[in-house]
Amino acid sequence: MWQANCRRMHNLADWISGTVMGGCVGRSRMDGQGSARSSTRTKKRGEGAVTREMKCGRNEPLKKERPKWKSEYPMMEGQLRSKRDEFWDTAPAFDGRKEIWDALRAAALAAECNDLELAQAIVDGACITLPHGSLTESYDELGNRYQLPAYTLAPPVNLISETSSENKVSDSSQKQAQPPPCRQEFQLRVRLSTGNDVRLTASMADSIAELKKQLEEREEIDVTRQRWFFSGKLLTDKTRLQDAKIQKDFVVQVIVNMNPQVIAN
Repeated sequence: MWQANCRRMHNLADWISGTVMGGCVGRSRMDGQGSARSSTRTKKRGEGAVTREMKCGRNEPLKKERPKWKSEYPMMEGQLRSKRDEFWDTAPAFDGRKEIWDALRAAALAAECNDLELAQAIVDGACITLPHGSLTESYDELGNRYQLPAYTLAPPVNLISETSSENKVSDSSQKQAQPPPCRQEFQLRVRLSTGNDVRLTASMADSIAELKKQLEEREEIDVTRQRWFFSGKLLTDKTRLQDAKIQKDFVVQVIVNMNPQVIAN
């Protein structure tokens, strides 16, 4: 969003340089034609300057600080652009001069892109006075007052970036589109306390409970009679092979209890 604002700012700045600033230069050149005309315009300009000074007071340079504000609801970048465009399109119809509104718009975009020097040049070229060093309140050379809302000068603190939301959506869609990981099976060697060795088809994600059921189907040994051990530690039903770091060539010991009631108690 801010890169697009910078491009729009440069386009407006070029227009301001040729229109608003050029108007001020052209006006000063015309003042030099004829002594009577020059004196008359000098008098009017002096009166205008006095009127402007009475209305807006002193003129301060543009400050770097931007207003901080929070929207009533989390606002997307597109919603902020629409809100700003609506203001800039309708503001000249109520009060002030359109060329001054255009200059303020270009200066606001320049300041938001951290080009304070260009913003100050636009303000000076359009003969705009800043009593408080901020674009929130300004006056033109005729004494007209211009007020800019905070949303035209800075984004809200609760702005939702469209790029971040798009990334979240794309990441979630990619996760949903990804197929489940392939089950890599191997033959797990299980040594029973009866002296028999049994090989079970297993994967690293299998739990001990699942392997107990498989052993029950193979050897008809009820799961309540099985106690699985690895490296001298009892393996619970929720333990997975990857948790216990049991690999292909390892041997798991299974003690078969001949009296299932003991386990139940």
